Amino acid sequence: MASRLQNRVALRRKLHILKRLTNSKSVKRSSIILDAFLYIYKLKLKVEAIKREYLRLMKHMQEVKVEKLGEGFLVKVTSKKGEDVLVSILEAFDEMGLNVLQARVSCNYFFGMEAIVGPQHQGIDARDVTQALVKAIEKGDGVGTHKSIGLPVVTNSK
Repeated sequence: MASRLQNRVALRRKLHILKRLTNSKSVKRSSIILDAFLYIYKLKLKVEAIKREYLRLMKHMQEVKVEKLGEGFLVKVTSKKGEDVLVSILEAFDEMGLNVLQARVSCNYFFGMEAIVGPQHQGIDARDVTQALVKAIEKGDGVGTHKSIGLPVVTNSK
């Protein structure tokens, strides 16, 4: 008899906690459980909506910053992941006659790169480097021109 009473008290306590968590106004046990299922379903829908928005933002995210740094340039690139983005960027550096002095690359949720590059010869402008990198990213992503899909490109030449 005592264990039955303990079970009833434990169930009542759990239902009370569930009622508080879901902000249920119901009194019946079945209604509280139904409200909890509805609450969980709404949370699931919210998570899916956030996930869709995150993926949409990641799909259209591209940023290229090139700053003059003494003789060389500080290059910061953020883009969605593509198959050959890094290779395309390094090929662009090679074609422009830029040596990579130091680089840090990340590719967890998106492609990110920060590099210090030095020119082999003078006469290279930050704008030229930016344009070459945008073309390289598009080549690595398999995307057409950035104007056709509206990707923002940020240029800072200091």
